[in-house]
Amino acid sequence: RRKIPMTADEQAKKEEQHAMAMEGEDITPKKDGGVLKLVKREGTGTELPMTGDKVFVHYVGTLLDGTHFDSSRDRGEKFSFELGKGQVIKAWDIGVATMKVGELCQLICKPEYAYGSAGSPPKIPLMLPLFLRYEGKYDITQDEDGGIIRRIITKGQGYSKPNDGAAVEVTVQGTLDGHVFYERELKFEVGDGDSFDLPPGVEKGIMAMEQGEEALFTIKPKYGFGNAGNEKLGVPGGATLQYNIKLTAFEKAKESWEMNTLEKLEQSAIVKEKGTQYFKEGKYKQASVQYKRIVSWLEHESSLQEEDEKKAKALRLAAYLNLAMCYLKIQEPSPALDNCDKALELDSTNEKALFRRGEALFAMKEFERAKDDFQRVIQLYPSNKAAKSQVALCQKRLKEEHEKDKRIYANMFQKFAERDSKVNKHKINIPNV
Repeated sequence: RRKIPMTADEQAKKEEQHAMAMEGEDITPKKDGGVLKLVKREGTGTELPMTGDKVFVHYVGTLLDGTHFDSSRDRGEKFSFELGKGQVIKAWDIGVATMKVGELCQLICKPEYAYGSAGSPPKIPLMLPLFLRYEGKYDITQDEDGGIIRRIITKGQGYSKPNDGAAVEVTVQGTLDGHVFYERELKFEVGDGDSFDLPPGVEKGIMAMEQGEEALFTIKPKYGFGNAGNEKLGVPGGATLQYNIKLTAFEKAKESWEMNTLEKLEQSAIVKEKGTQYFKEGKYKQASVQYKRIVSWLEHESSLQEEDEKKAKALRLAAYLNLAMCYLKIQEPSPALDNCDKALELDSTNEKALFRRGEALFAMKEFERAKDDFQRVIQLYPSNKAAKSQVALCQKRLKEEHEKDKRIYANMFQKFAERDSKVNKHKINIPNV
């Protein structure tokens, strides 16, 4: 007798009944039997992964009849995802959240916790995570250098995050080796954190958060208070800090595309003054943030009226020149050089741009090019005594380099001569036959 194949609905119902009949704990929030878990081997410790943690698992996926459809073991590499972010099927987010490091378990899930009634041919009702390694952290640095690690305590709402200049309301607690050194409720604009004794890493952390989110950040010295520390807060140099931050509310600053020309010019003038104030206080990194905002708003602005074009050009020129000075102050000559070049594109004979480019080149030990810039300043502005002093300093450094090269080459030639002499002494003269 020919066997009549089951319909998709009949097959799904059979698999559901099979799954429900199998041993396992219902771990779904609704307790509807959608995900059953059976621990095969206990994990270590008591810590469980949290929402936002990056987890690494080995798994084997099978149908209820034992047919394998996928395996990370076959590929030879762990599968990773951010827990609770909807990057995987619901059964994964629910099941892995209950696992400890090293735990081996079996998960059996209904279609609505996997790929729905339509499935993902062939239908996938069963997952078997075999090994779990999770990182209770998420690196939010641009270079992923481990400098700022976030662990989400309470998930936020929505997908929007504060941008540069956003008005934020936060609760911040800073700890070092278990000791609380900072605890405040604050309202400020992102970019002004230094005024509230917050290190750069805290502001970067806030810009990665959603409204209502609470997270724990581990901040390395590079993004904290560096090797200098913070005497006022009692933080020593080279300290790795922890900050518990709750983002209560925020209002994003207008992006460039949201502002008309008049607004951009008005806001640029405001942040220029703010940057100047930071600069006077010796807060060069904070000042540079303000000047960069001017560049981002006006760099690609086109089709301006003549009067607005003049204002925009003047603001951009000031921003480039001030950025160059900020970078020179924090001993970063390469970006200082770039900003001087941009300033000179706007005004090829600008005294400050030529002089600061010379300073940047001097710091990069490109003394010949630096001398050329300082001489150009003297040619255009004969009364500039500082440029004359710098030319003399460049000539001194060039002479020192020349003398050093002479000594190196002299020693080199001496060694060659000594080697050749030894070779000649040991030569064997073979008479002609």
